[in-house]
Amino acid sequence: MEIIERYGRSLKRKNCAPYTIKNYMNRVAHFTRWLRIPLFGVTRQEIGLYVDRLLRKRCSPKTIACHLQTLHLFFAYIIEEEKIAMDNPVRKVSIRLPKPLPRCLKDKDVEKFFAVITDPRDKAMFMLMLRSGLRVEEVAGLTVDAIDYRRRQLFVIRGKGAKDRVVYLSDDALSALGVYLAKRPSKAKKLFLVQKGLHKGTPISVRGIQRRMEHYAQKSGVTVSCHSLRHTFATQLLNADADLATIQDLLGHAHITTTQRYCRVANLKVERDYHKAMEVVLQRTQKMENGNDRPHWSSPVRKICIPLHPPEDKERSFKWQKAKMN
Repeated sequence: MEIIERYGRSLKRKNCAPYTIKNYMNRVAHFTRWLRIPLFGVTRQEIGLYVDRLLRKRCSPKTIACHLQTLHLFFAYIIEEEKIAMDNPVRKVSIRLPKPLPRCLKDKDVEKFFAVITDPRDKAMFMLMLRSGLRVEEVAGLTVDAIDYRRRQLFVIRGKGAKDRVVYLSDDALSALGVYLAKRPSKAKKLFLVQKGLHKGTPISVRGIQRRMEHYAQKSGVTVSCHSLRHTFATQLLNADADLATIQDLLGHAHITTTQRYCRVANLKVERDYHKAMEVVLQRTQKMENGNDRPHWSSPVRKICIPLHPPEDKERSFKWQKAKMN
């Protein structure tokens, strides 16, 4: 449809990332293939039926929310740019999203996962997710000249939200990159390339990286994804007392509330903070007790022994009830 092609061109004019444009166009195309009425006649009822279809296909709430967001923007374009007189059918249509905690790996699982990786390229890719907090799309888009060896930095161009940022390289990440580049024969601009088959020498795709992750996850027996390595990076930094604003910058989060989710899984830091604070509380309480200024809530409780079974005769029964009341 011509209108979809024009919408794609409008996204390019807005300087949207290529990966974002691809996802938007795929979702719009998926919707229009399903649709059985003219596009300009779509109402909230059709959107509801489309959500029902996605639910039947067992799409996750997050996936459905992405479809709704894309369609909302698409119909907004139709109304504002194409000047079609209609109400946005996606307005006020939403799906409740769960708020799961970020999934991070234990140290033993990280070691187990990397132990099965023998390919230098794959090790370098996943090491950048674990040590520099890169998203899978950012790893796929890296170029050779993005590496600053002297400053031990990586320049991430057009990350999520079309934002650039600088991340840093740990010793093991820098070493993994060095091993890979020493064996990388091509002089292509992109850093990570396909190594076999018809597409050898071309940039590896996001899906290609995800397939390698699935391969090693199955081989190692560790439940892991590209994003869980990024979650692990953030949690490890937080447990090492890194500032939350620093972690936000390294992850490229637009809002610090997104980064704060990691506070809920950084159990080591929470545990340390609790014991450190409680030590101060107990010291203050101890000083009050030693100074005979015991707080009323800290006073010893007088124990009263009450028999488990009441006595049988009436006189003793009255005394027992009285003792219980006192």
